[in-house]
Amino acid sequence: MPALPEPLTTRLEALLCDADGNLFPSEEPAFVASAEVTNRFLAELGSEQRFTAEQLRLATTGMNFRTTSRRLAAEAGHPDADVEPWVAEEKRAVTAHLGATLTPHPQTSDALTSLAAHLRLAAVSSSALIRLAACFTATGLDELIPPAVRFSAEDSLPVPTSKPDPAVYLHACDRLGIAPETGLAVEDSVPGALSAVRAGCPTVGNLLFVPEAERAERAAALTDAGVLVVVESWQQLADLLLPVLTRRATGELLPIGGAQ
Repeated sequence: MPALPEPLTTRLEALLCDADGNLFPSEEPAFVASAEVTNRFLAELGSEQRFTAEQLRLATTGMNFRTTSRRLAAEAGHPDADVEPWVAEEKRAVTAHLGATLTPHPQTSDALTSLAAHLRLAAVSSSALIRLAACFTATGLDELIPPAVRFSAEDSLPVPTSKPDPAVYLHACDRLGIAPETGLAVEDSVPGALSAVRAGCPTVGNLLFVPEAERAERAAALTDAGVLVVVESWQQLADLLLPVLTRRATGELLPIGGAQ
């Protein structure tokens, strides 16, 4: 069983949850829809490159479509291509597909509910808010993480960006009124982990929805990116945090700097 330093757990105020591939298994179905749009975009550019859903997932996990399409356009010799209509089309196609395919994951909901008794929950994502809304509704997480505490690198910032840029984590912490070091980030991807670590948030890697064959390599990469521990489920994270959080709530353990 991995472990987190007790002093760190004691001072936590919020749980900052990456969404895709972390709160719900949205990445694989999203790439089915995204690959179709990506290939139409490449055809319009005159590029012969094409992606299967799996190839696109492996090449772009942790990046939003704007970042991906700009990179592909540059590689195809069209660095000034207008990608915004394609960003809108990909958002529409993926949102519709996710809303129709995702279902609740009771083990995740139960673990998050137990953690919500002690920590504020928020979502910190590279994905657009409309896509997040479809996913949260389909998976039954609307009440646990409502729209007011969902932060998107695509929609919530003055200038859209994508992880590993730390801007969305810094924005989320600012809006929540917390110092980054009191917000525990949970990420499944290396770009996401880098985003959180660079923002100054203690970070946990989560392998719950990572394909089994990729878990060992992903765990090593997340550790290299700076995560403190790697867990295999939200329940495992709850098991790490709840003993200390419960003691804190009952007065048996006071925050660092308080009277002991």
